[in-house]
Amino acid sequence: MSAEDLEAQEDELLALASIYDGDEFRKAESVQGGETRIYLDLPQNFKIFVSGNSNECLQNSGFEYTICFLPPLVLNFELPPDYPSSSPPSFTLSGKWLSPTQLSALCKHLDNLWEEHRGRVVLFAWMQFLKEETLTYLNIVSPFELKMGSQKKVQRRTTAQASSNTELALGGAAAAAAASDVDQEDSVDERAVQDVESLSSLIQEILDFNQDRQMKCFNSKLFLCSICFCEKLGSDCMYFLECRHVYCKACLKDYFEIQIKDGQVKCLNCPEPQCSSVATPGQVKELVEADLFARYDRLLLQSTLDLMADVVYCPRPCCQLPVMQEPGGTMAICSSCNFAFCTLCRLTYHGVSPCKVTAEKLIDLRNEYLQADEATKRFLEQRYGKRVIQKALEEMESKDWLEKNSKSCPCCGTPIQKLDGCNKMTCTGCCSMPWMSMETFGKMRLRTSSFLLAM
Repeated sequence: MSAEDLEAQEDELLALASIYDGDEFRKAESVQGGETRIYLDLPQNFKIFVSGNSNECLQNSGFEYTICFLPPLVLNFELPPDYPSSSPPSFTLSGKWLSPTQLSALCKHLDNLWEEHRGRVVLFAWMQFLKEETLTYLNIVSPFELKMGSQKKVQRRTTAQASSNTELALGGAAAAAAASDVDQEDSVDERAVQDVESLSSLIQEILDFNQDRQMKCFNSKLFLCSICFCEKLGSDCMYFLECRHVYCKACLKDYFEIQIKDGQVKCLNCPEPQCSSVATPGQVKELVEADLFARYDRLLLQSTLDLMADVVYCPRPCCQLPVMQEPGGTMAICSSCNFAFCTLCRLTYHGVSPCKVTAEKLIDLRNEYLQADEATKRFLEQRYGKRVIQKALEEMESKDWLEKNSKSCPCCGTPIQKLDGCNKMTCTGCCSMPWMSMETFGKMRLRTSSFLLAM
């Protein structure tokens, strides 16, 4: 190695280390070489998609995704002793989202750039080309279809063979390579590596990388909180995923805590007026204390179960666990305490017998029956029994008649009615008199009426 070549190599590596940060450029420790990561600037609203006729069985086949960042292209290089005076750097170019054919076209163009810069350092020119011209050179536009390279119908070639072939015309051959089908028998440069296992894993890696990069960009920017009107870094803020409204974590923490303590777990929405975006459980967990999040999680689960028609709660006060109801039946068995109960009345399961009804429930049942349609009336008769409902209606008629035609005794409260005579009244309930009380009279009158109607 000549002193001029060694000095040129050291100067070039030192310049690259000063231009790029540690994530973009790393110098190798054992040899003269290193690794560069090329992050491309994508156009706005850039979309990727997987065609529905893919050979792989993909759950998300045929869907489009809008992304802001793609995983980087990785250029690993090693400088030979006679670089840059005679030999070019040896390298490999790897990427997850470009096919081997597209990566081979880029490798060929890097060879062309070396021929143009022969005798001079070329790494910076390579990196600039990959960062600024990759999309244009390969004719990549939105929406961009993701494909896996076929290893069965490609003919691999060595680095020496790649450098001896005829030069590709700038842009034209690359565009043709990008548009070629995966099954076409194109030669693939051995320096081109698509380091991904499958198409499904490629999609997941792209989406994860895009999310991580978006979060890094968000954390490094300043935002104005619309609650406290203070300007803070994104690392101290949080945004709602649907509407992208940004607030500082301190304000959202107080807001979430108040709502959870009040039991309003369904109301953790964006504070912006008329905005319906809701915070995710992960965002809530990040801000509130563990005990409050446990309460939020429990109330959220309970409110969700309440909306499910086939879920009932064990009526035992010491249990109260959710129980799945068998379709078409009225019996449920708690998996915790093994209590078998009726899902209608929440009492011990009573088979085909009608549900028992309390005196307080009888009034509500009567009103519900009178206001119900025919289908609901049939259901209530099946649930409580026709005789129970008829009794409730008779009790209502008796009560209405007594309210219109009698008064309560001031001593015992028994309903009494004046039939004739003077204004001096004697109650048959609290005095030993041979007369019938008005309550008994009213019931006898209703029974007589029912008997006459049945004849």
